[in-house]
Amino acid sequence: METLLEQFGDTSKNVQACTFLEVSPNCSSGVLNKIRGEKMDKKDILRNVYEDFFGIEKLARENEKIARELEEMDSKYKPLKDEEIPEIIVNKDKESQGSEEASQIDKDQYMKDVFEEIDNLYVDDKSKDLLKKIIEYMRKYNEKIEKQYISFNLKIYSNNKETMSSIVKILLDSANIFKYLKNGEAAYYSMYDIEEVKQLERIYGDKNSIVIFQNFEGFNEKEDSFKNKYISKFDETLEKNENHILTILYAKNRDIIKDSFSKNEEVLQKFFDFEITGVEPDVQDTYQEVLNKLEEKMELTDEFKVKLLDYITKNYPANILPYPEYRDKLCEKILFTKELPEIEKEKTMEEIFEELNALVGLNKVKNMLHDLVDLIELKNKTKDDLKIKNINLHMVFLGNPGTGKTTVARIVAEMLYNLKYIKQNKLIEVSSKDLVAEYVGQTAPKTNAVVQKALGGVLFVDEAYSLASGQGQGNSFNEESIATLIQAMENYRDDLVVIFAGYTREMQDFLNANSGIVSRIGYTVEFEDYTPDELIQIFNQMMEKSGFVVTKEAQDKVREIIDEYKGTQNFGNARFVRNIYEKSIVKHASNTKGKKGKKVLKTISKEDISTENLLKM
Repeated sequence: METLLEQFGDTSKNVQACTFLEVSPNCSSGVLNKIRGEKMDKKDILRNVYEDFFGIEKLARENEKIARELEEMDSKYKPLKDEEIPEIIVNKDKESQGSEEASQIDKDQYMKDVFEEIDNLYVDDKSKDLLKKIIEYMRKYNEKIEKQYISFNLKIYSNNKETMSSIVKILLDSANIFKYLKNGEAAYYSMYDIEEVKQLERIYGDKNSIVIFQNFEGFNEKEDSFKNKYISKFDETLEKNENHILTILYAKNRDIIKDSFSKNEEVLQKFFDFEITGVEPDVQDTYQEVLNKLEEKMELTDEFKVKLLDYITKNYPANILPYPEYRDKLCEKILFTKELPEIEKEKTMEEIFEELNALVGLNKVKNMLHDLVDLIELKNKTKDDLKIKNINLHMVFLGNPGTGKTTVARIVAEMLYNLKYIKQNKLIEVSSKDLVAEYVGQTAPKTNAVVQKALGGVLFVDEAYSLASGQGQGNSFNEESIATLIQAMENYRDDLVVIFAGYTREMQDFLNANSGIVSRIGYTVEFEDYTPDELIQIFNQMMEKSGFVVTKEAQDKVREIIDEYKGTQNFGNARFVRNIYEKSIVKHASNTKGKKGKKVLKTISKEDISTENLLKM
């Protein structure tokens, strides 16, 4: 093949250009053979070959163009002047093109990696799909495939802060890679710390590309006037920064955010179209994470691994801690002691009924609970074979003071846990003061906080009739608490059992004033007053558990006291007997002062029975 160097002459000024032309793989021998002294601009030759080298235009069309230009060249080649030699930037453009290809490969790999990370998040499947679509849209917008900018403001519901942090990191990394938001950081702001409306200007004025608001319980405790002003400014600020900053509202559950915006729902509808819902890790997820963390620090035998799985299977479902805290605390205990913590033995149903049957009296209550357990066990055994409706276990306990309502409520919680009807063996005891706040706008959040604490178990509202006091007389606080409880009974009917308890007469007034509660009650249980014989039996049980022996004369004196007080208003039944028991112990200690005989020290005599300071009403 005849080289261009031979055709153009040996001039040093042309060496760089001619060498490139000689080795260019796209310059065919047919084209080169056409060079026969034609005249042409050398910069055009180099430019065309340069472009053809990178395939910017089709090879055939480029070859034709080169051939046509070469045919027009003069037979005598004139050397180029220095300033006419074009700059060859082949290597630079190769690097540029390689960089673009590498960038494209990196983006593809990033998408693959981030999708895998999303799949491992503790969120529901719908939320995973949403996150993937958001990341895909960011990329398509960056590559000009999508033209419409979308503000992906989010509501995130999760009790797992690690999950929340992972979601924020994914969004921030993706926004930076695909240049979807302004350059910046992710910043968390607690609503407890929001004291002034003007703080919003600083929050959105800082170098933040993602803003996360959390701890809305603190916001719900603020006065309505402040909340309205803040949300109005929030609306205005979001409008201004919609295309630059991603805003996230983060709470444990949907109701917390809903309460915060209860009077400004249009703001949520306007700016927050997307939501992500967290899920709790299951037993196997928990086991694998704990196992991985332990194996990083210590060697585990196969036997230990089996025992670890057994422990988590029994212990984790009843746990009330957020998942990361449960996992880390368990690992810390094991790493310190080199053994598994002891599991509190779960009572069998037989043991629970033994405890119930050991209670004095309450025959109607015992029969009702036996029937209830039989029904639940039948439903569990038959699954869907029998068309038994879901059992409504919300209850009302009616009875005078000291008739065993709280004690039975604890036993009910143990029964329902044993039957796997509730997730945790816990009873949360509250009264009206734990539910009703002192200031406007604080009662619903306060009541809801109690509900959240009770989820997975039983909420026992003692003296519930107090919530009815003042109804119809402008006492909106009590009405707000009742409305919140009714909503919780409906929303969490599969994760919460509520028991309202109180004196029979007062509770009737409470129920008459709240048809919404009555319609959600599955069982009404009446606790009858104890008879004098039953109260004597309760007194003897209390003494025996403490190691005392009660003389016949002492028992007779206790009966006389009971007969004297039993007809009084607000007679306390077992509570009254408890008072006699405690006062008698104190009196016995005084009467036996200086004595040493064990029999004397353990015997409760008639002289020990004290009625000092007992109120008669």
